[in-house]
Amino acid sequence: MGAVLQMASSWLLPAHIYWATTIAFIIVISISYGWELLSKFTGKGHYEIMDAVASVIGGLLGMIMAGLIVSYY
Repeated sequence: MGAVLQMASSWLLPAHIYWATTIAFIIVISISYGWELLSKFTGKGHYEIMDAVASVIGGLLGMIMAGLIVSYY
């Protein structure tokens, strides 16, 4: 998720890499925590904050890898 969002935001904002990274990171956090809130409010699934934290960390690692790929090309 992080890699796709980082590459898409870098493609949409090629001259503003810091803004692209910030936007991608905010979307990663929103999706990760929003999914946990959805399972909490609907009662379907299991709500755990550490799942959201792990998802954000995974998204951040994907963003780092995609950022390195984009910066070399």
